[in-house]
Amino acid sequence: MDNCEAPAILRTISIKFIVIKKQMKKLSKKPLLLLSGGVVTVLLIASIFAFRKGEAGESSVDVKQDGRLQYKWSIPPSPISMSFAGEKVPLDRQDVREQLDREILNNYYSIISTLSDIRLSTRYFPEIEDRLRANGIPDDFKYLCVAESALINQTSRVGAVGFWQFMKDTAPRYGLEVNDEVDERYNVIKSTDAACMYFKEAYSKFGSWTAAAASYNCGMAGYSTQATYQRSNDYYKLLLAEETMRYVFRILALKYYITQAASVGFVVMPPDAYKPYRVRQLQVTETIPDLEQFCIDHNITYRTLKWFNPWMRGHSLTIKNGKGYTIDMPAGNW
Repeated sequence: MDNCEAPAILRTISIKFIVIKKQMKKLSKKPLLLLSGGVVTVLLIASIFAFRKGEAGESSVDVKQDGRLQYKWSIPPSPISMSFAGEKVPLDRQDVREQLDREILNNYYSIISTLSDIRLSTRYFPEIEDRLRANGIPDDFKYLCVAESALINQTSRVGAVGFWQFMKDTAPRYGLEVNDEVDERYNVIKSTDAACMYFKEAYSKFGSWTAAAASYNCGMAGYSTQATYQRSNDYYKLLLAEETMRYVFRILALKYYITQAASVGFVVMPPDAYKPYRVRQLQVTETIPDLEQFCIDHNITYRTLKWFNPWMRGHSLTIKNGKGYTIDMPAGNW
């Protein structure tokens, strides 16, 4: 495991209740100000996420004379060392360190999205890790998936779809079926296998997993053009488009926060972490002309069918040339 442990400067994440009590006493002297659970909540949230090493007795929140709260935000701790896919990140270089610091800071204060990434990772990482392992791809590429889609089947402004954000024209090249009824970019397993095909191809071309990851953002052609001109395949030595310059560092920041969540203040208790869906698989080898009737016959709702099988995009499922599909059905109560 990388030496990603946060430095010892972190304060405890809970502000002492005596400090909150004193602050509330000050607030209570304002006759027009109602003390509510919301005020207490704000104070607690501020205390949790405004980490700083201050003077003894110093609070993370000041209460002004007019009752307004002044929060004290600080720079989060950064990892001492990191690697991606077994390749060391040269954090001894100032420019590399500052690029990582930027993404660490950006994700640290994107509290909602970072917590969502962490709780979704426990649901989807097991099957993604399995496919990466089966395809001989380093485990760290699962964090690239988080950077691409936040582990949500979404569509980007340019039309990229699914966990791995494949474009419609690119998907078939990597074995994904895309038509009016079926779009396998929404299939986590198949799209992960497709992404693995890309990573293998890119690694073969550039000789580096880091470069392969970066090229997933700008394309192999785009990366190759800059690598040829600048006479290096080393991602950390290249000047690339702004988005690609930040891309690998964002992946590293996500890796840091997901693997070191509790130590840097992102506490997701076991009951709050999403678990993998329990499913039973149904093999279908004949055309289904009406998916709603199919749902009625199998005692599930149309919504549930599409929830478990987002790759099914139409109202029917046509099967040609002896091809079949695997449909996920909920196991147990749903």
